[in-house]
Amino acid sequence: MNLEKVISGFFIILAMTLNFGFFYGDIDDISQHSKYELFAAIVVNLIATTLKLGDRTQMGSVLLATSLVADIQLIAAATVWTIGAYAYALDSSTIVLVVSLSGGALLANFVSVVLYVGDTLKSKR
Repeated sequence: MNLEKVISGFFIILAMTLNFGFFYGDIDDISQHSKYELFAAIVVNLIATTLKLGDRTQMGSVLLATSLVADIQLIAAATVWTIGAYAYALDSSTIVLVVSLSGGALLANFVSVVLYVGDTLKSKR
Protein backbone atom coordinates (compact mmCIF):
# COMPACT_ATOMS: atom_id res chain seq x y z
CA MET A 1 0.00 0.00 0.00
CA ASN A 2 1.32 3.43 -0.96
CA LEU A 3 0.76 5.79 1.99
CA GLU A 4 1.20 8.88 -0.21
CA LYS A 5 -1.64 7.71 -2.50
CA VAL A 6 -3.85 6.95 0.51
CA ILE A 7 -3.35 10.43 1.98
CA SER A 8 -3.82 12.11 -1.39
CA GLY A 9 -6.98 10.13 -2.12
CA PHE A 10 -8.30 10.88 1.36
CA PHE A 11 -8.01 14.63 0.85
CA ILE A 12 -9.38 14.53 -2.71
CA ILE A 13 -12.49 12.67 -1.59
CA LEU A 14 -12.86 14.67 1.64
CA ALA A 15 -12.71 17.90 -0.39
CA MET A 16 -15.57 16.70 -2.57
CA THR A 17 -17.73 15.50 0.32
CA LEU A 18 -17.28 18.72 2.31
CA ASN A 19 -18.13 20.73 -0.76
CA PHE A 20 -21.22 18.60 -1.34
CA GLY A 21 -22.26 19.10 2.28
CA PHE A 22 -22.12 22.85 1.80
CA PHE A 23 -23.83 22.75 -1.61
CA TYR A 24 -26.71 20.48 -0.60
CA GLY A 25 -29.93 22.20 0.39
CA ASP A 26 -32.28 24.90 -0.80
CA ILE A 27 -30.17 27.19 -2.96
CA ASP A 28 -31.45 30.48 -1.52
CA ASP A 29 -31.89 29.53 2.15
CA ILE A 30 -28.86 30.69 4.14
CA SER A 31 -29.77 28.50 7.12
CA GLN A 32 -29.03 25.38 5.03
CA HIS A 33 -25.47 26.45 4.11
CA SER A 34 -22.85 26.72 6.84
CA LYS A 35 -20.02 29.21 6.55
CA TYR A 36 -17.89 26.85 8.64
CA GLU A 37 -18.43 24.03 6.18
CA LEU A 38 -17.45 26.36 3.33
CA PHE A 39 -14.29 27.28 5.24
CA ALA A 40 -13.50 23.59 5.84
CA ALA A 41 -14.05 22.85 2.15
CA ILE A 42 -11.60 25.62 1.21
CA VAL A 43 -8.94 24.41 3.64
CA VAL A 44 -9.21 20.76 2.56
CA ASN A 45 -9.19 21.77 -1.12
CA LEU A 46 -6.02 23.78 -0.57
CA ILE A 47 -4.42 20.79 1.17
CA ALA A 48 -5.45 18.51 -1.71
CA THR A 49 -3.99 21.00 -4.19
CA THR A 50 -0.72 21.10 -2.28
CA LEU A 51 -0.49 17.31 -2.32
CA LYS A 52 -0.92 17.30 -6.11
CA LEU A 53 1.96 19.73 -6.74
CA GLY A 54 4.70 17.07 -6.79
CA ASP A 55 3.11 14.79 -9.40
CA ARG A 56 4.89 15.25 -12.75
CA THR A 57 2.63 12.96 -14.82
CA GLN A 58 -0.01 14.04 -17.31
CA MET A 59 -2.71 12.78 -14.96
CA GLY A 60 -1.12 14.79 -12.15
CA SER A 61 -1.36 17.92 -14.29
CA VAL A 62 -5.06 17.37 -14.95
CA LEU A 63 -5.73 16.62 -11.28
CA LEU A 64 -3.88 19.80 -10.30
CA ALA A 65 -5.92 21.81 -12.80
CA THR A 66 -9.22 20.52 -11.41
CA SER A 67 -8.04 21.30 -7.90
CA LEU A 68 -7.06 24.84 -8.85
CA VAL A 69 -10.48 25.40 -10.42
CA ALA A 70 -12.19 24.20 -7.24
CA ASP A 71 -9.92 26.40 -5.10
CA ILE A 72 -10.63 29.51 -7.14
CA GLN A 73 -14.38 28.95 -7.12
CA LEU A 74 -14.54 28.24 -3.38
CA ILE A 75 -12.40 31.26 -2.57
CA ALA A 76 -14.63 33.37 -4.82
CA ALA A 77 -17.69 32.00 -3.00
CA ALA A 78 -16.20 32.92 0.38
CA THR A 79 -15.27 36.37 -0.90
CA VAL A 80 -18.79 37.01 -2.21
CA TRP A 81 -20.26 35.81 1.10
CA THR A 82 -17.93 38.06 3.11
CA ILE A 83 -18.56 41.12 0.96
CA GLY A 84 -22.29 40.42 1.01
CA ALA A 85 -22.34 40.01 4.77
CA TYR A 86 -20.23 43.03 5.72
CA ALA A 87 -20.61 45.53 2.89
CA TYR A 88 -24.17 44.89 1.74
CA ALA A 89 -27.26 43.12 3.02
CA LEU A 90 -26.92 39.35 2.78
CA ASP A 91 -29.95 38.56 0.63
CA SER A 92 -31.07 35.47 -1.25
CA SER A 93 -29.41 36.51 -4.53
CA THR A 94 -26.02 36.64 -2.78
CA ILE A 95 -26.55 33.20 -1.27
CA VAL A 96 -27.60 31.85 -4.67
CA LEU A 97 -24.33 33.16 -6.13
CA VAL A 98 -22.27 31.64 -3.30
CA VAL A 99 -23.97 28.25 -3.63
CA SER A 100 -23.65 28.35 -7.43
CA LEU A 101 -19.92 28.99 -7.17
CA SER A 102 -19.58 26.08 -4.75
CA GLY A 103 -21.54 23.96 -7.24
CA GLY A 104 -18.93 24.68 -9.88
CA ALA A 105 -16.23 23.69 -7.42
CA LEU A 106 -18.19 20.53 -6.62
CA LEU A 107 -18.20 19.62 -10.30
CA ALA A 108 -14.42 20.15 -10.46
CA ASN A 109 -14.02 18.00 -7.34
CA PHE A 110 -16.19 15.30 -8.90
CA VAL A 111 -14.05 15.28 -12.05
CA SER A 112 -10.95 15.03 -9.88
CA VAL A 113 -12.35 12.05 -7.95
CA VAL A 114 -13.41 10.27 -11.16
CA LEU A 115 -9.96 10.80 -12.70
CA TYR A 116 -8.27 9.66 -9.49
CA VAL A 117 -10.34 6.48 -9.31
CA GLY A 118 -9.81 5.84 -13.03
CA ASP A 119 -6.07 6.27 -12.67
CA THR A 120 -6.05 3.96 -9.67
CA LEU A 121 -8.01 1.26 -11.52
CA LYS A 122 -5.73 1.47 -14.56
CA SER A 123 -2.48 1.27 -12.59
CA LYS A 124 -0.76 -2.07 -12.30
CA ARG A 125 -0.07 -3.76 -8.99
